[in-house]
Amino acid sequence: MNKRVRAAKMATVIGATVLGMFAYSQLILSDAAQVTVGRTAAATSVDEARTSYRTVEVDGLQIFYREAGPKSAPHLLLLHGFPTSSHMFRNLIPALADRFHVVAPDYPGFGHSSMPKLGEFEYTFDKLADVIDTFTRRIGLDRYAMYVQDYGAPIGFRLAAKHPERVRALVIQNGNAYDEGLREFWQPLKAYWREPSAANRQALAKFLELDATKWQYTHGVHRPERISPDNWLIDQTLLDRPGNKDIQLQLFHSYGSNPSLYPQWQEYFRRHQPPTLIVWGKNDQIFPAEGAYPYRRDLKDVEFHLLETGHFALEEEGDTIARLMRAFLERRLLPTKNESRRDR
Repeated sequence: MNKRVRAAKMATVIGATVLGMFAYSQLILSDAAQVTVGRTAAATSVDEARTSYRTVEVDGLQIFYREAGPKSAPHLLLLHGFPTSSHMFRNLIPALADRFHVVAPDYPGFGHSSMPKLGEFEYTFDKLADVIDTFTRRIGLDRYAMYVQDYGAPIGFRLAAKHPERVRALVIQNGNAYDEGLREFWQPLKAYWREPSAANRQALAKFLELDATKWQYTHGVHRPERISPDNWLIDQTLLDRPGNKDIQLQLFHSYGSNPSLYPQWQEYFRRHQPPTLIVWGKNDQIFPAEGAYPYRRDLKDVEFHLLETGHFALEEEGDTIARLMRAFLERRLLPTKNESRRDR
């Protein structure tokens, strides 16, 4: 009898041990699976945050763009200035791509996009805006926040006035929409707008040379040794392509079409009240701080920051701008627990 009891107890112990070992093995496998899934998700997230360099055909042109971040995230469209390209956003893009889908195109005649000759393409701000409008639809940007700087402002504001329902928020950095912002620097350009003579055209040629390109990056900064010379050397190399300076002079003339649209853009601000972050290099001589203040007349939901730097504020205050943008865009674009993600 005792042998039977002992045998039964032994079988129970062995059974429990086997079951325990099986349960433990399943737990190890489950943990391993979770680690694998976690690593895969992390790898996917890291890969999505890396910048990709792409092109897409728009109206027969190859439009180059930089892209990073998950496409399911809120979209952020970055519109560059003169004489640069999406290169100006090379550091900002990865700083935001973990939370946002960031896209930065080059306009025709700029950066790595197609550069058709004069006569083969209408180099006007209306046409550049049309190309970028088609570009956004081609790559699936239905609604987006928009960062505008310099030339990016008249292009972006054309888009916003035409499609106000698409623009979720604005980030404005040294981009003009008010007469107060066109001061002494603009006198020779205004003369060219009034009379596009050979003499007035020649007076603007100096703006397309290396010294002027470098000046745009270094004037008004407080730590010039922090500004990489790669910036003006890359921009100047692209400006020096055969035919490009003629393109830029045509766009100098076309810029004269923008002030007449300021009332329309200001009406857009007043009527639609897009949440707006202003980050402005206050030492910029091209678009001085006098052009930043008037936005507060028309916009109610506006965050306003004047930074101790110049025209290309990202070069010196990129970390500050990225931090301000993250906080602003997270509040405005990322859904809360009670909101759906349907309006991304």
